[in-house]
Amino acid sequence: MQTFTLGDFEITRITEWHGRFAPADVLFPSLPADAWREHRSWLDPHHWDAASGDYRAHMQTWVLRGQGRTILVDTGLGNHKPRVHPLLADRDGDFLHRLAAIGVRPEDVDTVVNTHLHTDHVGWNTRLVNGEWAPTFPNARYLMHKADFDYWNPANGVTPRSDFADPADSRAGFEDSVLPVHRAGQAVLWDGAAHALDAGLSLRHAPGHTPGSAVLELHSGTDRAFFVGDVVHTPLQFLLPDHDTCLSEDQRQAALTRRRMLERAADTNALVVPAHLGGAGVAEVAREGTDFVIKQWAPLAAPGE
Repeated sequence: MQTFTLGDFEITRITEWHGRFAPADVLFPSLPADAWREHRSWLDPHHWDAASGDYRAHMQTWVLRGQGRTILVDTGLGNHKPRVHPLLADRDGDFLHRLAAIGVRPEDVDTVVNTHLHTDHVGWNTRLVNGEWAPTFPNARYLMHKADFDYWNPANGVTPRSDFADPADSRAGFEDSVLPVHRAGQAVLWDGAAHALDAGLSLRHAPGHTPGSAVLELHSGTDRAFFVGDVVHTPLQFLLPDHDTCLSEDQRQAALTRRRMLERAADTNALVVPAHLGGAGVAEVAREGTDFVIKQWAPLAAPGE
């Protein structure tokens, strides 16, 4: 099962790709090596490949349907995008067919939330139409924080600080997956600490991984969920929240943001829904002293099962 219900909303996971991404000790340089081994029984195989030591990533989009709305949280890798990273480059995947399989056509989508503007979160913002990049979802508002729009815009001359992503891919991703949406008048550049969508849905600024990273918060009936994008990359960060990934622009701020988010999630019984977790992919956390434990996982099967 890849669908569950929260209040008035049906939540569906659409996985575009999953597999071994990079060595875990490279992506998470400060995480103790023995932490991966200590938790091998539940990290391997969905979150970590014990044999190779590689972190396993899942590129996925969360689809929220309810109250007459169809909302996408992040849009993955995209097709035909010129990139340096081999995972991202010139893909020809079936993402739109996977959306169609759950009854969602591009014109049905009214809101796209880009939790941040890394290239693996904006790829399907656009697609090629007669040789030009055009918004994939013609009736949607695309919500993105202005801090990220300004930071990743090559015209502003900012040099990214993370030591893993290729700057050429960052530039290309902005130019083919963000600018066309803005030029079409479909981008909503929100600013500040929070932005309300509708009753029960709001965006909260969550800087660190990128300057404009954000969390989509859902509150429907008695249910809550935080769609946290890359505030969490591995479930080990539930247990050890002060350790960050080399993909972040400000690792110290990212760790502070993650801890604050987990505190709020634990105190409100909110599901934490990261962008890249495999397995069940969604968890509730509880406080344990000054840190956290995984209280329970959502009833979702791993992709492919």
